[in-house]
Amino acid sequence: MRHAWLPAAVARLARLPLPALHVLGWLGGWAAWLASASYRRRWRAHTRLAGLRGWGRWASVGAAGQQVAELPRLWFGPPVRVGWEGAAHIEAALAQRRGVLFLTPHLGCFEVTPRAYAERFGVPHAAPITVLYRPSRHAALEALLRRARQRPGMAAAPTTLAGVRQLMQALRRGEAVGLLPDQVPPQGQGVWAPFFGCPAYTMTLAARLAQQPGVQVLLAWGQRLSWGRGYVVHVQPWAQVMGEPLAPDPAQAAAQINRAMEALIRRCPQQYLWGYARYKAPRAPSPTA
Repeated sequence: MRHAWLPAAVARLARLPLPALHVLGWLGGWAAWLASASYRRRWRAHTRLAGLRGWGRWASVGAAGQQVAELPRLWFGPPVRVGWEGAAHIEAALAQRRGVLFLTPHLGCFEVTPRAYAERFGVPHAAPITVLYRPSRHAALEALLRRARQRPGMAAAPTTLAGVRQLMQALRRGEAVGLLPDQVPPQGQGVWAPFFGCPAYTMTLAARLAQQPGVQVLLAWGQRLSWGRGYVVHVQPWAQVMGEPLAPDPAQAAAQINRAMEALIRRCPQQYLWGYARYKAPRAPSPTA
């Protein structure tokens, strides 16, 4: 019962205007940065690795708080304004009735991307999107996450063997799949590959899905507009960003995917989650993984 208060609190926050949530999030991001010495050390180390300086570096502190504060509105509140850049790439992929794999880093508002896809493409084109997520250890929060990520045109798959099968089946049906390839996988489910010049344990699942027959890989991220004006979802084909096919070797493919994520992050570094423990050692896999 420790988190019994959570659904009511989220429901209240979901009714707030997006500009208000972003102000609260900005303040909360700085409060978290000031309160945690370990967070500050990690943020400093990661931004230095990427060569991030000046306003963009400091703006990322507040943006990390905005990323959390906007979730209730996106999950359970009124619709937000979303624009598109590169939607034609999705339309072309769906016209071929082939599976589509969206790769998105911890950049901007990564929650808005699958929701915007589900609303514009998932239901009208009968091509839903399945997103991979890591289940919470807290029952109340897990129930909240399941409810937030199950909606028309959108389904959620847990980071288990059954969840991976769910992703594979969706691609074979010609549907869309989305995941965050810069999320640290459990031990035995990744390889060490450079990320901003430093070895990071990187999942091999993204490459395995990308190499399924007929699958088209699109790189996508949701840019958070200033003053609560909404979001813009940016979409580009893999070849347009990387200019090379994905290597069959898992380690080489992981390194390529990391470079692709770096390319996206450098376009808007102030909205990347630099405090995420990207270079941590992988945890032991759960019995169901």
